[in-house]
Amino acid sequence: MSFQEFFNQPFTWVGLAVVLTDLVLRVIALGVIPGNRKPSTGMAWLLLIVVLPIPGFGIFLLFGSARVGRRRHELQREVNARILERAGELPQQVGDDAPAYLSSVVQLNDRLGALPLVAGNDVTIEPDYVRSIQAMAEAVDGAQRYVHVEFYITAWDAVTAPLLEAMARAAERGVAVRLLFDHLGSRGIPGYRDLKARLAGTEVAWHPMLPIMPLRGRFRRPDLRNHRKLVVVDGEVGFAGSQNLTEPGYNKPKNHQLGREWVELMVRIEGPAVAELDAVFVGDWYAETGELHGVEGYRAPEVATGSPVREVRCQVVPSGPGYVTENNLRLFTTLIYSAQRRISLTSPYFVPDESLLYAVTTAAQRGIEIELFVSEISDQFMVGHAQASYYRALLEAGVRIYRYPAPYVLHAKHFTIDDDVAVIGSSNMDMRSFALNYEVSLMMLGAPIVGELRRVEDDYRKICSELTLAEWSQRPARLRFVDNVMRLTAALQ
Repeated sequence: MSFQEFFNQPFTWVGLAVVLTDLVLRVIALGVIPGNRKPSTGMAWLLLIVVLPIPGFGIFLLFGSARVGRRRHELQREVNARILERAGELPQQVGDDAPAYLSSVVQLNDRLGALPLVAGNDVTIEPDYVRSIQAMAEAVDGAQRYVHVEFYITAWDAVTAPLLEAMARAAERGVAVRLLFDHLGSRGIPGYRDLKARLAGTEVAWHPMLPIMPLRGRFRRPDLRNHRKLVVVDGEVGFAGSQNLTEPGYNKPKNHQLGREWVELMVRIEGPAVAELDAVFVGDWYAETGELHGVEGYRAPEVATGSPVREVRCQVVPSGPGYVTENNLRLFTTLIYSAQRRISLTSPYFVPDESLLYAVTTAAQRGIEIELFVSEISDQFMVGHAQASYYRALLEAGVRIYRYPAPYVLHAKHFTIDDDVAVIGSSNMDMRSFALNYEVSLMMLGAPIVGELRRVEDDYRKICSELTLAEWSQRPARLRFVDNVMRLTAALQ
């Protein structure tokens, strides 16, 4: 075959086009992907495109950007400006008994999230799954003016019915009741259509967050989520933490067959910090509906319930793709580096980036007592294996790892630093929560509230099994291989 005949073959031109496309995509990737990304994330994307140029670049176009759109960023800036205007003159009430480093942590949070540290809060820990929902329902039944409810997952079932029915009753008597839930997060739970039908039969105003509706022009990176969980009643009572609005087995028959239930932790708050939780909700409602509501100052209720820790200084820290500063990650690493004696971490998904991993292992190597509570068996295959890939480095540094027994899933998200700081919220310690999820964290200062959270940690420790380096070293090579592959995929943010 002559040279001319060779190039006249149609398959030759197709092959050359594929080769040239591969080469062009690799060159483009080298100059585009590293920009404004962490080195590990950039390298993971580059590796994918080098191995699979055309499909890899397609995946990058779909999942490579964590931006939520110019409009949402503009709305976030507008809400932050309004918050700063109202809160800018409030004193940062750190207290004379607080360690010196906390002043800078509070200032960091204030600059990142626009919300100040406020004193005079009563905080009640709610570790019981069903009781926490009942407590929310009781608060809603006492509502006089408005109820704001926001959950990543919302389902109407036997466990959540008391709260949703209380919301419907409140709306019927003229209370303004607003509900937000993540579109894809809730849609993945059985009974989603029933939820929407039931809500449509009430006077509750409700909207899905970050909806994926291409036919209506609403489309973005599909794995961006609003992962927040919070309730505000009349600006007087608030709830925040890790729990979704669904029954403990997430309405999935397989979970029920296995006896798998989620273990959560919420806090009930009365005090000025409730207005900060409300500001987070108001911002999310504005982003989804274009309706901007005011945030009222705190007015003490006539009757307090439970056994709260009183006069707690609190600061709400929102984070998510609407912020470019990874507020939760900066708070977590700053506190871990500041610890002097003890750190206790609880996270169902511990998949740290380099900065958090170095903070934790450095603290252990400088003699800080560190413990990490995780689930024995993860409910998510990829995340569970990615998390397992970090255990050796943690154990070798001196971190003690405690695994909550299966079939339960330890889904609570909180940590304590010395006797000074407790943090609880919706944020996992993983790359998804730092870069892709909207989260909300509550930082609380003082030995009394730390002591309350320590009692929860003590209860975990009693039933957990400690993982040793010797035991982990026996892990089969096939599982270590899967761990490392899943670790790589976790970096594709």
